[in-house]
Parts: sequence; structure tokens; C-alpha cells
Amino acid sequence: MAKKTALKKDAAKKLTITLVRSPIGFNKTQGKTVEGMGLRRIRHSVTLADTPETRGMIHKVRHLVTVQE
Repeated sequence: MAKKTALKKDAAKKLTITLVRSPIGFNKTQGKTVEGMGLRRIRHSVTLADTPETRGMIHKVRHLVTVQE
């Protein structure tokens, strides 16, 4: 039973990511990363799970986005 509750705790962790700057003029792979996170336009927000993969994408485009836990 302890295993199931640990999984539910991890699943509850979410991050809200908002695009605040345009990826135009930056590296093309950064634009693809922004699209991969589901961000479409400036001030568009998405809620993603707090995983190492998501944190890596955020780190790659940290100058273009804001993050709220």
C-alpha cells in the first residue's frame, strides 16, 4: 500500500509554465522545445507534471518562460 500512496503524491506535483518571450531569434531547437511543451503563443500557460524531463525542457528555455509550482 505504501507504494500506491507514493505514486499518488508524485502524480499530484504539477508545474504551470507560461511563455513570456517569443522564441523567434533564438536557437531553432529552443523553439521546438517550446512547442513540445505545448506552448503556442505569448502568455499561453500549460500545466505539466513535475518530472526530470519537464525540468530539463524548462532549463533549456528558462529565458523564455516563467514557472509556478
